[in-house]
Amino acid sequence: MDDSSRRLQQRRNQPSFSSSSSTGPTRFRSQNFSTNPTKTTQSSNFVPRSNSTTATTPNNTRNPGHIRNRKSETYDGINQQQEEQEAREDVGSIIGTCPFMCPDGERAQRERLRDLAVFERLHGDPRKTSPSLAVKKFCRTISVKHVQASDVRPLAVLEDTLNYLLNLLDSSEHPFEVVHDFIFDRTRSIRQDLSMQHIVNDRAICMYEKMVKFHVISHQRLRNCTSSSISSLQYLNMEQLTKALASLYVLYAANRNNNFVYKNEAQFRSFYVLLHLDSKNQQMEESLSYWFRNVPSPVMKSKEMHFARQVLRFYRMGNYKRFLCTVSSEASYLQYCIIEPNVNEVRALAISYINNCCYKLHPYPLEQLSKLLMMKELDVESLCHACGLKITSDDGENKSLPTKQTTFSIPKESLQSYELVGLQQ
Repeated sequence: MDDSSRRLQQRRNQPSFSSSSSTGPTRFRSQNFSTNPTKTTQSSNFVPRSNSTTATTPNNTRNPGHIRNRKSETYDGINQQQEEQEAREDVGSIIGTCPFMCPDGERAQRERLRDLAVFERLHGDPRKTSPSLAVKKFCRTISVKHVQASDVRPLAVLEDTLNYLLNLLDSSEHPFEVVHDFIFDRTRSIRQDLSMQHIVNDRAICMYEKMVKFHVISHQRLRNCTSSSISSLQYLNMEQLTKALASLYVLYAANRNNNFVYKNEAQFRSFYVLLHLDSKNQQMEESLSYWFRNVPSPVMKSKEMHFARQVLRFYRMGNYKRFLCTVSSEASYLQYCIIEPNVNEVRALAISYINNCCYKLHPYPLEQLSKLLMMKELDVESLCHACGLKITSDDGENKSLPTKQTTFSIPKESLQSYELVGLQQ
């Protein structure tokens, strides 16, 4: 038999997959499951995009790509179940028993490595500390499966540790960036211990509110620091502020009964809205319109949320007068800590309006401008210089701002903090 006859005979003996009998599709299905996974990934290209595509398959045989997807879904389901099982093992599987702010083992190790912060050193010795000074550090790679109960602090110890840390906030012995760096790391460790023990009660809410307050105050005070690494500290502080806020909102929701609202919830919810004033803030990814849907109705009707929404509206409209008046009369201390950088931006915007729109032959009196911007006259002069504008004075030493100056520019660097005259906190 020649080669051509042999090939013809082989074709006749091969089974037809398009046959209407059940053996064809069944054999194809079994072959699909028994092949090498690295090769069967090509079958995903045959997944029908619509029902009409499936209908065109000869004799209504099932598309092999669909079978491959079912296999992948099975694998995905198994992986998801394994992840959920691991999560269940991690969450709430440990109860801390450490009676100190820092576990004994960590304290001894850090003494050997001379890894003690200035606040933890006994009599200034970098090799010595004590249970009343050492505070547990944050560990990024920690897992509940690999930690002992003696290394985790219970709720009562965590509360005492947090109060101890926050008492250092007003320390004048060291620069604020040094104080902030220490509290920043140790409060992350506190949140980590709370998470590992799955503590979500009212006492945990109170602790999270205190930690959010620390980050909000730091948001303002870090702007006045002159350290070379201040920009990275500001970024990291904002990152942890948004994370702590997100965790706090989860705790609010987990402990909510009907329309019950916590005492400070409205104010802490307003922080999220006010953080959207900063267009450069990359941490705020969720849109406000979607976020508002999950805010309880009593919070949405509160004066704190009404204030935050008004301020955001005036800021985006460029209505500097209503913005400044609303902030000065209604902002709380913590709200103003968030808003303060935007206050100077709005003032610079107002100066640009006046410079461009006023009559050139009539310079704008600095005294009147200071009332409009709710600033001291010396601060107005400093702000105008920072924006590249010149100030003139007449024989009576009355200072004014000549308009139509072409040298105006928004300062690239952060403006210094200027007092908001009339601020009521």
